[in-house]
Amino acid sequence: MSLIHLTTFIAAPVDRVFDLSRSISLHKATMTKYGERAVGGRVGGLIQLGETVVWKAKHLFKERTLQVKVTASSRPFLFVDEQVAGDFKMMKHEHHFKSIDNGTIMIDQFWFEIPYGQIGRLFDAMYLKKYLIRLLEERNSMLKATAEGRGWRQYLT
Repeated sequence: MSLIHLTTFIAAPVDRVFDLSRSISLHKATMTKYGERAVGGRVGGLIQLGETVVWKAKHLFKERTLQVKVTASSRPFLFVDEQVAGDFKMMKHEHHFKSIDNGTIMIDQFWFEIPYGQIGRLFDAMYLKKYLIRLLEERNSMLKATAEGRGWRQYLT
């Protein structure tokens, strides 16, 4: 199993960052490069505890489908989404938020495991983990810019 741990400072209040992190429309906007779209479950607004969303996107030269469910939430400090169906053997993404004097510290802990035994572990070590880090960093960068900017309210409906 692999773990990606990212920490991002965002100069915005914790409530705003928490809500933008759960926004389906902001997620789609940050992943347009991959053609990511919500096709089932919650397809707009803010995903809530117990809800699922089905994402379709082109990753690694193939259209892929991933269904995730929010399995834990403690507003505005934590929410967790986990794979219900998809290409991973297992995927769990913890989103932690800590309010500080000048903004919010956002911490991502992303655990994943892929199938295919030894070949899968080799692919993960040589390519997949780096790909996923870059993907999460791109998303966090756009989330940061949105939260710190003026147009963030449009993503809360």
